[in-house]
Amino acid sequence: MARRTKKAGIVATFGARYGTSVRKKYKKAAESSKKKYQCPKCTYSSVKRISSGIWQCRHCKHKFAGGAYQPLSDAMKNRLLIFKKVNEQMDR
Repeated sequence: MARRTKKAGIVATFGARYGTSVRKKYKKAAESSKKKYQCPKCTYSSVKRISSGIWQCRHCKHKFAGGAYQPLSDAMKNRLLIFKKVNEQMDR
């Protein structure tokens, strides 16, 4: 039997338009923005995106700013690690 094509997922509405690389990039961004994340305050997995860069926990109603497609962007994770290291050095 012939090999079947992959499922398109969230970009199925585009059909064959816009090219594969554009659809793959859009799919990655759209799926990560629709996904539920863990709340930094109450640790429930109920954080959803309200708008670009604004996230809210559906459980405790905690609203905070984050990345456009993920609550903690890579740059923000690096900054948090640096702050943590500085705080540890100050405690010594």
